[in-house]
Amino acid sequence: MKRVLIVKVSSLGDVIQAQAVVGDLHRAFPGVQVDWAVDENFADIPRWNPGVARVLCAPLRRFKKARNLADLKAIWSSILDLRRERYDAIFDLHGVYKSAIISFIARSRRRFGYSRVNLGERGAAFAYTHRFAPRHDDNAWQGMRRTLADTLGYSIEAAPASVFAIPKPAKPLDAAADMPYALLFHATSKPEKKWPANHWIAVAKTLAERGMTPLLPWGSEAERIDAEAIAAGVPGARVLPKLSIVEIAQHIAMAALVVGMDTGLVHLASELRRPTVMIFTATSRPHFGIDIPGLSVSTGDDGHPPSVDQVLAAIDSLDRRA
Repeated sequence: MKRVLIVKVSSLGDVIQAQAVVGDLHRAFPGVQVDWAVDENFADIPRWNPGVARVLCAPLRRFKKARNLADLKAIWSSILDLRRERYDAIFDLHGVYKSAIISFIARSRRRFGYSRVNLGERGAAFAYTHRFAPRHDDNAWQGMRRTLADTLGYSIEAAPASVFAIPKPAKPLDAAADMPYALLFHATSKPEKKWPANHWIAVAKTLAERGMTPLLPWGSEAERIDAEAIAAGVPGARVLPKLSIVEIAQHIAMAALVVGMDTGLVHLASELRRPTVMIFTATSRPHFGIDIPGLSVSTGDDGHPPSVDQVLAAIDSLDRRA
């Protein structure tokens, strides 16, 4: 194969974890060119991957909400861009209508997608000429890599090196001027996934006593209020200003420790090979967790939030010399 297209449109954690398939393809097919189709919101992720030749993106989520003409024009332009190349194969690792439409529009005679029973939206099956069945004997991310490897007949590395090349900050980060810092990603997409604020305060106090500055990122106004409430209970803790995804990645890349919920940015910390603890409260740790010995670990599970002591024990299990 000389040129392939990967379709993984969203969400943040999924797009981050799927990047490992790019390295797998390059090792299996030296010289292959790998392009990536993604929602505009997450386009920075494949752009940080040196193994991705071309990133094709469109404001799909924004158009779904706003339905404005400018976004429609941007989507049409992305379709024209998508069809400029002919691919030896297309691999839809998403399996819903929007990814199926992208796969169908792109120019290739070989379009791979999940079997109907495994699709996120079964009607997406119309787009594919070839099928693969997902592996269920591993977590979601390794299973995705093994699915493609089984289909194309190559083997994969258990824990490949980080694939990301994060842009260097234009000026030194303010946080880097202080003592080593820990990023605490307390925010979640759903209320049931939260970990109690008093637990965050207890962990942050312990880290401060150990010589780290707890830093609290946020995205929405509600998250900022939560961050300020946690920081108020921890002498020396700081609430960061609102950051872009590039700026957050730059902070992660220099962090001494990252502790956070099952969110995309904590997956990014693991993929950047920073010492990382991921906390589970309402999602499946075996299915979505991170586990790189000495570097990243998951604690808690669906319906079984971890205690403060369990999170501290997870932190202590890491090698923070990385």
